[in-house]
Amino acid sequence: MSSTTVAPTATSSHGPTAASRAEICAAAMADLYGTDGEIIASAFGTVPAIGVRLARELYAPDLLISDGGAHMLRGNTALGANPDAAIEAYTPFRTIFDLLWHGKRHVTMVPSQIDAHGNANISAIGDFARPKVALLGVRGAPGNSISHATSYWVPKHSPRVFVDRVDMVSGVGTDRAAALGPAATRRHDLRPVVTNLAVLNYGDDGRLRLQSVHPGVTVAAVRAATGFDLGGDDEVPTTRIPTAAELRLIREVIDPAGLRNKEVAS
Repeated sequence: MSSTTVAPTATSSHGPTAASRAEICAAAMADLYGTDGEIIASAFGTVPAIGVRLARELYAPDLLISDGGAHMLRGNTALGANPDAAIEAYTPFRTIFDLLWHGKRHVTMVPSQIDAHGNANISAIGDFARPKVALLGVRGAPGNSISHATSYWVPKHSPRVFVDRVDMVSGVGTDRAAALGPAATRRHDLRPVVTNLAVLNYGDDGRLRLQSVHPGVTVAAVRAATGFDLGGDDEVPTTRIPTAAELRLIREVIDPAGLRNKEVAS
């Protein structure tokens, strides 16, 4: 339930090249994909999309970047560019399913709710029979979370997202996978959760804990923004600053329009 983190030499966090919070989050996301090798990377959200492209350009050249449909994308195509220019190859849906069911995929999803064991909700808020808000539905979340690596991106870390109990289980957490047995645990591989405040991973007890806090964020602030007891020490590392190479790619190649700053404010 843990992953190796790529940690290149960090650049300075001061001066004209200082990294924004969105760029720090993108580098943290790149670390999640940096050692994956030749698998499909399906990252939802602007910051995860940047992170996956960083990983492919600098650390994991064999990554196949999916558009969520039947196309594979060029890793160095700018976000928002002509979609046709971004297409690298066509992959029929039947091939996508064959690969993901055999564990050859890493997906980053954006949960509306997530609990201490990584159970994630993207379906509905409130009583499922009469929800207050209807969301996406479970989509592919159950199969994703028990078939291949799954990480989560939370652009606004708050007690409304990090809850004691999710209203609907879409993505399967560590406790439920264990209860379901070997069929669910065989490829159950929850990777860290990256948020606008911190990076969280899973302890030996299967519960989320602090891995790092972003520069300028306190441990107390993250705990206050979490609706359950967050494990980990009160002294944790600071999330690394993106390298000069990463900042250049983000700003000049991958996201020259600055879309990242609309998802995460500095």
